[in-house]
Amino acid sequence: MNDRERHDAGMTVRREVLGDAHVDRAIAGTDAFTADFQDFITRYAWGEVWSRPGLDRRTRSCVTLAVLAALHHDEELAMHVRAALRNGLSPQEVAEVLLQVGVYAGVPAANRAFRVAREVLRQEPGEA
Repeated sequence: MNDRERHDAGMTVRREVLGDAHVDRAIAGTDAFTADFQDFITRYAWGEVWSRPGLDRRTRSCVTLAVLAALHHDEELAMHVRAALRNGLSPQEVAEVLLQVGVYAGVPAANRAFRVAREVLRQEPGEA
């Protein structure tokens, strides 16, 4: 697969996981300074890793939530809580992932992540 094909495949997955509105905002905010980074994450994060057949999207969402929570990447965590819901996780499953974070990455990391996730879930129609 060449870079153009990888980018196109990545954009498809990115839109499916994050939603058109989020991706459209990211694209609209792209400028000369961030263009290479946007291309990079579209080709590699979405066109390579998220496109691999080895894990389904629900599992990838669980892993992503756990890592982002453990590393205190709150803005990305909020985005991926929304993505996890799009990928079929329930709010209860998100909570289970964050409980796992508490055991393996520490209670403060999980506490912070629960706060972020709760705020996202309050904003999502039909959720928590």
